[in-house]
Amino acid sequence: MSENVLEFMREPLPQDLQVLAKSGRYSEAKSLILELLRGAGSPLRERLLFELDRMERLRHEFPYSLEEAYAIASAEVRELSMDEFRSLLGRGCVDHVLVDGQVKVLRRFLPNMFWLCPELRKRRLRGEDEREVIAREVLRGRAERVVEAARARGGGYVLPLRYRVRARLRVLKPSEYPLRVWIPLPRQDELHPEVRILKASPEPKRVAPPDHPQRTVYFELEAGSEVELTYEYVSRGFHVQVDPKEVSGEVPGELEVYLAERPPHIVFTPALRELAERIVGGETNPYLKARKIWDWITSNVRYTYAMDYALYDNISEYVATHLRGDCGMQALLFITLCRIVGVPARWQSGWYMNPVSPGMHDWAQFYVEPYGWLYADPSFGGRRRGELWRPEFYFGSIEGYRLAANVEVSAQFDPPKKFFRSDPVDSQRGEVEAEDRNLYYDEWEFSLDILGVERLPE
Repeated sequence: MSENVLEFMREPLPQDLQVLAKSGRYSEAKSLILELLRGAGSPLRERLLFELDRMERLRHEFPYSLEEAYAIASAEVRELSMDEFRSLLGRGCVDHVLVDGQVKVLRRFLPNMFWLCPELRKRRLRGEDEREVIAREVLRGRAERVVEAARARGGGYVLPLRYRVRARLRVLKPSEYPLRVWIPLPRQDELHPEVRILKASPEPKRVAPPDHPQRTVYFELEAGSEVELTYEYVSRGFHVQVDPKEVSGEVPGELEVYLAERPPHIVFTPALRELAERIVGGETNPYLKARKIWDWITSNVRYTYAMDYALYDNISEYVATHLRGDCGMQALLFITLCRIVGVPARWQSGWYMNPVSPGMHDWAQFYVEPYGWLYADPSFGGRRRGELWRPEFYFGSIEGYRLAANVEVSAQFDPPKKFFRSDPVDSQRGEVEAEDRNLYYDEWEFSLDILGVERLPE
């Protein structure tokens, strides 16, 4: 199993520190951590340092006062009063925390507010983005073509696309010290049979192996503030018609790692074990177990934007408890529940590469004999979207509008990163560190541009 950069999260925090953090008394919590650090050894020391780091992230994620958030919301919702906005906080429609007695509101509270309290949509002053409407139609057409082509061939990978992509990372303030930079690169596998770097500036110091669980290209910046990487890769759609009667319960030995816990976000807690048993019942067929889990998640969990993943103690349990989460959070719950009931499952992530509207995205895979690895994208397959084709297609299939750099969470980079990562779970937009610290997202910017997409012959 690849090294887990969050292994230290197994170490419990002192009870008095937990009480301070949960009650939002962060100034007191910080003072206590600094006192505890004087005598702390590993792994408690790493856990305490991470708690200090999380406090800074929380202030970044919850930047708005109540009044500032109201000003933003009232510009989007017709006839919204402060009293009604306060009631929305009380109903759980507006994500917020208490920081040293002050209400602070989530950076991305506004779209979540419309998802959590959909009755507000009819009062929204801004209509739907036309580009997103077009992107949905393009996606549906692509999925239909994948199914048709795969059925004609008896199932498998079909309709290859060659993407040409440019990734850029720019540090906003020039550094006096050398910087280390990691940029995600697609893994070479069945989904992406070809990956080729075309141009890089500066010259990379290291390209991780094609099968690295979180593949990156590594740079060192002695001067300047920008890294640019241009590459090509092939991405294919996948569909196969599964006959549950043909599925066996056999798990190849090399895949047993995908039945194991991986703290802190893939953990078989009592609550998750009970949920898995309740969902699956007496079912023994691995494919049908996964289907039951899929149906439960896509029917009960709503999509919402998340906080920084570092701020969650256990993402899969959070989603199961609150019945909400973004793409990666839903994927982690699917993976965890599958593993609990004996179905190998793993992470996959990078970018959704719809030519009309690309964006960062996470999904999952699960394994059944004799079909191998199948796909599961619960946020794209959610029944709340109202598009009936989605729950069927995204359980087992993928359309090929993908850039997958990762098949594992919290895996160490090659070469290793010294300090806590900006995203200690996933790897989608790069990482930067100086000699003495990590550089968080507010100190640099990342872009990924599709320069071209070419249809290839089968």
